[in-house]
Amino acid sequence: MIQTDILIIGAGPCGLFTVFEAGLLKLRCHLVDALPQAGGQCSEIYPKKPIYDIPAYPSILAGDLVDQLMEQAAPFEPGFTLGERAEEIEKDEEGQFILTTNRGTKHRAPIIAIAGGLGCFEPRKPPVEGLANFEDHGVEYIIKDPEFYRDKKVVISGGGDSALDWAIFLAEGVAKEVTLVHRRTEFRGHLDSVQKVMDHASEGRIRLMTNAEVVEVQGEADLQSVVIKKKEEGMHTLETDHWVPLFGLSPKLGPIADWNLNITKNAVEVDTFDYSTNVPGIYAIGDINSYPGKLKLILCGFHEATLMVQSAFKRIYPDKNLVLKYTTVNGVNGF
Repeated sequence: MIQTDILIIGAGPCGLFTVFEAGLLKLRCHLVDALPQAGGQCSEIYPKKPIYDIPAYPSILAGDLVDQLMEQAAPFEPGFTLGERAEEIEKDEEGQFILTTNRGTKHRAPIIAIAGGLGCFEPRKPPVEGLANFEDHGVEYIIKDPEFYRDKKVVISGGGDSALDWAIFLAEGVAKEVTLVHRRTEFRGHLDSVQKVMDHASEGRIRLMTNAEVVEVQGEADLQSVVIKKKEEGMHTLETDHWVPLFGLSPKLGPIADWNLNITKNAVEVDTFDYSTNVPGIYAIGDINSYPGKLKLILCGFHEATLMVQSAFKRIYPDKNLVLKYTTVNGVNGF
């Protein structure tokens, strides 16, 4: 039985920052994550993707952000149970939560903080016949390392930020050839990214195909070409080494949905006073929670984590007086 003060479900950025904020209050944390490494989506899905809205970092790669958060949390010696999914919770006779993973590992804590991001997620796959035959043989749904595509012909499908950003990144000196395919003429991404794609297309760095979609994959052991259907021009066969359909993720709460929490549209309802759920002692922070005005941004999750641990401390130590101390005065070692 692993005993801790705050049991954090999810080792993404919000979960990792919770360790730091809790450590300032001398609260111990243990993190549980179904992924085999800390970092959540930042490590698993887009470690090499730049993030632009982290305070004091004009640009930072997602993987580097995780490294910095791990370094920030390190003085407080968090524990990790990785590669195991949080499965069941119950309360013992002392009112503490017992959480069991899908592999039978048991954890005990008075506080649970759900920081599970989108929950259990899987990529949205296009309905193309024979697609599964080429998965990991030329068809990928996630770009983890852009170097994998160096000097290769790449077709990207999608019209959101992820498709636009990766098309731009790979076209700027990584891939041999980049084609961006989108079913419409309008894109859902940021206007500056759309403009950059248009500029690259006019300069010949990106082959842009709108009002089009991939309808067939061809090859033997590995992908060799895709068939693209354009609304006005019909079918077009394009040789390629890789096809990356980036149609987003299909989020699922998984076992969390069975924990008697109030849930709206796959998100856990919380009170914005302290991001507590309807179950006393269980909190939810980051993309997994829902409240009026919610913005799914990492920096918002950091704010939520900060307020949550203040409430958690008062719940664990109701008779102690909590005095706010500033790191600028005390440093980290002074806590």
